[in-house]
Amino acid sequence: MSTSSQSYPMSGGDDQHSYIHNSSYQKAVIDGVEEKARQYILEKIDLLYLMKPDHSTFTIADYGCSIGPNTFHAVQSIIDTVKLKHMKESQEISLVPLKFQVCFNDQANNDFNTLFRTLPPSFDQEYFSVGVPGSFYGRVLPRNSIHIGHTSYTTHWLSKVPEHVCDKKSLAWNKTFIHCNNLIEEVTQAYKVQFTKDMSVFLKARAEELVPGGLMIALGECFPDDVAMYETWSGIVVDTIGDCLLDMATSGVTTLEKIELFSMPVYFPQYSELKRAIEQNGSFTIEMMETTRHPLEAMQLTNDFITSMFRAFLSTMIEKHFGDAVVDELFDQLAKKLLKHPIDFEKCKKKMVYYIILKRK
Repeated sequence: MSTSSQSYPMSGGDDQHSYIHNSSYQKAVIDGVEEKARQYILEKIDLLYLMKPDHSTFTIADYGCSIGPNTFHAVQSIIDTVKLKHMKESQEISLVPLKFQVCFNDQANNDFNTLFRTLPPSFDQEYFSVGVPGSFYGRVLPRNSIHIGHTSYTTHWLSKVPEHVCDKKSLAWNKTFIHCNNLIEEVTQAYKVQFTKDMSVFLKARAEELVPGGLMIALGECFPDDVAMYETWSGIVVDTIGDCLLDMATSGVTTLEKIELFSMPVYFPQYSELKRAIEQNGSFTIEMMETTRHPLEAMQLTNDFITSMFRAFLSTMIEKHFGDAVVDELFDQLAKKLLKHPIDFEKCKKKMVYYIILKRK
């Protein structure tokens, strides 16, 4: 059985392997683009147009919120900026005082208990919070209900593993590779097709949920058009995890058949693919679409940092397919392999961080 049509949340709880303690790499990107979002909202958002007369609730949605702390940081930044904009506009024209509502969305098996247990102490003074379970590859909120949507490091997670990738009779079979590393052309094409379909569904759903003139803020990683996954440091890490699984099959901990039926529902698009997918939707104007380098790119990440980060977002998937008894040994072996064969970050090709602000037409 393949991993298709499954959802794999980040590691829950708050122990050393949880996403809470292993998401600083993603937070560095959120921090890096925060000022750009702030400036755009201050300069461009029209609160008089967005808000109905005498309607005081300003609603924000974070799609793919996971369990924090990044979602809280992103939401608070948006709220602070909207409050500042509201204060400035209120000096010129009388505006109804704002109340904020935040919709935290993720898969139904996300650890919402930890999410709400770790809400910042001041949240009750800042906003009302709502948990919204469900895949964002579809509608999860009422039409015309959201003023600003936000998502970060999410849309590379596909709704499912592409068809035929785990079919040994197909040209698109991924063999013993466990992700789309761009080494098999037919596999790459299957992932491209799935990504395009998923982005179309994602944008269509957001266009229905946002109010006219509402903003959708998205950030994540993509490739320059001449870079392949296997050439990047993260691609090397996932291929190394695949090698560890093969070693474990040799020693009888798992089986080759299980590996051949496993492929991650993850795809990092090329920049041109991403831009084309947004333009084809037609429901949004692209207000800003910029790329930059990851703030931590110049650093030599430690093996412990890498192992912990990948364990935080892959362990649920590994447990589901291979069994929970495999996880500890798998990441122990990964740490040993990285120690024996350190990643040369200088020689690896680089992904790009994209930052997009869309306005609903």
